[in-house]
This record gives sequence, C-alpha cells and structure tokens, in this order.
Amino acid sequence: MDPRRGVLPDTDVLVRGATIESVGKQLRAPAHATVIDAAGALLLPGFVDTHRHLSETALRGVGADWTLGNYFQWMVQKWGPLMRPEDIYAADYMGMVDAVNDGVTTVTDWSYAMLTPEHADAAVDALTAVPGRARFAYGNGLAPDFGWVVDGRVDRMLKNRFTGRRDQLVTMQLAMDVNSPTDDARKALEFARDRDLPVTTHAGVFGFTGDAQIEFLAGTGSLSPSYTLVHAAALTDDAYRIIADSGAQISIAAESELNGGQGYPPTAKARRFGIPVSLSLDTVAWWSGDMFSMMRATLNADRGLAHLRAHEAGKAVENNALRAHDVLEYATMGGARALGLDRLIGSITPGKRADLVMLRTDTPAMTPTSNPVGQVVFQAGRGDVDTVMVDGRVLKHRGTLVGADLRRARRLIEESLEYLRSKIPDREWEQAMNPPPGATAR
Repeated sequence: MDPRRGVLPDTDVLVRGATIESVGKQLRAPAHATVIDAAGALLLPGFVDTHRHLSETALRGVGADWTLGNYFQWMVQKWGPLMRPEDIYAADYMGMVDAVNDGVTTVTDWSYAMLTPEHADAAVDALTAVPGRARFAYGNGLAPDFGWVVDGRVDRMLKNRFTGRRDQLVTMQLAMDVNSPTDDARKALEFARDRDLPVTTHAGVFGFTGDAQIEFLAGTGSLSPSYTLVHAAALTDDAYRIIADSGAQISIAAESELNGGQGYPPTAKARRFGIPVSLSLDTVAWWSGDMFSMMRATLNADRGLAHLRAHEAGKAVENNALRAHDVLEYATMGGARALGLDRLIGSITPGKRADLVMLRTDTPAMTPTSNPVGQVVFQAGRGDVDTVMVDGRVLKHRGTLVGADLRRARRLIEESLEYLRSKIPDREWEQAMNPPPGATAR
C-alpha cells in the first residue's frame, strides 16, 4: 500500500514470516500466522531514525534549555566520561524500548561514547536484547584521535558480533566526526572503505565544521551514498553541490538544529540540489523521542523560513513547497536509503521485511480521518500507535508493549541515573539544568 494514501482497506493483515500482504476476510490464515484486525486503521512503514545518541537516555530531559555549547560543556566534557559499560547497556536498552513504543522500528545508535571495547559490547548487547531493528554506529568521540578505528577494536566487533547476514536485525557502521585533514583521519576513512563500512559524521555545524570538512571527505573519496552527514546545516552552496555529486545522504534533526544552534535545517537546500534526506531525533537528553514531533519540526522550519523570506520581500508564499508526504517519506524510506536498507524496509512492498506501524483512527485527534498523510504528520502522536511490528514480529499491540520488557528497562535506567547523579555534584547538576538565560557568545 502506498503510505501516501494511508487508509488500510477493510481487510486483515496477514503476517507470514517477515513479509506482509493484504488478504480479504474471506481467506483463512494458516495456523502459524498472526492475524490482526486492522479495519479502518492507518498502516505505515516503520519510522527509521538515522541519528540518535542512545547512550544519553538516562539523562532524558535535562537539556531542555540547552544550546549546543551547553551540551558540549555538560554532556560531552563532564558526564559522557562518567558512563560505565552498564550505563551504556541501560541507556541503549531503554532507548530501544522507547523507540519501539513510538513506532520507530529502526534506530541508528550514534555511539560516540564507546570508551572501551567493553562499552561497545554493552551497547550491542542492549541493541540485540530488544527485538527492534538497529544500526550500531560505532564511535569514540572522546578519544584524542582515530587510533581506536584501526587498532583492532572495530575488526574484533565485525568478526565477533556482525555476520553480515541479510536477516540480522542489528547491523554496524562507523560514527566518526572527521573535522580536520589529519593523517589518522585519512587512515580511518581508508579503513572504512576497505571494509565497505558505511560512515556517519556530524557535518555543517556552525562554529565547528564547514565547507573544508566536506572538501576533505570528497578529496579522500569517502563521500558516497553510504555516507550520512548529520545536520549539514552551516554550509555554502559549493559544499551542497559536492554532497549532491557524491550521492551522500543528509540526516536532518530539526528540533536539534532549531534549538541547539547547529544551523538552520537545510531541507530547502536539499531540494534545490537533489540531496537525499532522512530524519533523526538526536538525543532525548534534549529533544523529544518520537518521529511525529520531528516531522512537524521539519515542516515548521521549512515553511516558516519560506514565509519569512517572502514577507521580507513584501510578498506572500502562494503554495508550500515542502509537503506532508515529503516528510513522511523522509521518516520512512529516506531513512532506509540512508542506511542502505531500502531493499528490505521503508515501504509497504511485497517481499520486504514487515517493519510496520498501525495507527488508531478512533481517537479524538484522528477522528474523522479525511487526509491520512496530513493527519499522520500534523495530528497523530505516540498515543495513537496501536501496533508495531519488526521483521514480522509483533512488539506492541493494542497500545501495549508485548515484545519488550518495559519493567526491566525502567529498573536499569533508574539504577544508572542514580549512579550518575552520585558522581555529579548537586551544584553542577543545578547549573546544568538551569543555564543563565539570554546570553550570546561573542
């Protein structure tokens, strides 16, 4: 079914293994199948998040008033180094449960805090413990250089934890912030190319990375369709042309960019230059964890800027350029393409894996349902997610998690937060929670 059309016909959904097909009610399901009455519901491909720092889940909400500078001050410089492997496990486990509950069936765990091999093992253990689909983006942003890429740690992980099977739910890539043209950066990029490992990096972040980073990545032959540039906001047209020519992907996290100050969400630039777009949530330490909020933030940013520019010129926008169906595509098929999984997931297509979300239409916010795609983007929310399926396995049904242990997740994350708070002085905690308002960096 075309996700832009939205309404599922008066049929059941028949799951056979990991493929899905619509069948009339007159057909009888085989004994091994799960039959879900989806009459009148909205059936969507599962959402795909291409950039989320799951390791920060224990600190959910602490950065509500942060800028990017606040984030680096507290999360990166002070609190990230405090995390033990068990904290990584708890955060990733709770983060995956949270994602599945919200209809995000594939999560890219942008794991920048893999301080030791034990941290990396803990992350993968957690990702595989919850039967959602995940991409372990192995990173170590707190290291002084890229020696961790080539010293055997990544090869050990590839050999021991990732088989390369088509049906493996958790797959791997590298998460490397390549900000300057150093020799060890070149070696790390060459390492990734030799092993055919996709790479994701924060790019186009105001005050940190600009066109020179894009030029360096292109010059090393690293930019390709398997390369994801997170934010990619503070760049010139020349850099966007390079990205477009390479086929690299952009992961836009509009809530993050608008609030943190990385740069303005570049959806208009992406349209202009034909750059593929996916959406991401960044971190629940700052922002919301659901794709409904991200789709709305993306539309709001694009349309708001277009109206502002038109008004400044004494004109009005006649029709919006970015449409609801565009951001729904970004949140599903766009993410699948960015992860190289578009042959498996991202759309409701015969032969693809059954990563699906079913939304209720009998809630106040969804009644009546006249414009399915528009209502998914602007009306629906977490509370409307009735059923979630990953690889043909039902993980949530009738609004209740059935394939993930929420009680265990809550216990682990609360224990982790208790430990972290024991290491963070009360005054430091209060300063972080309440940064002074209105200050502008010089």
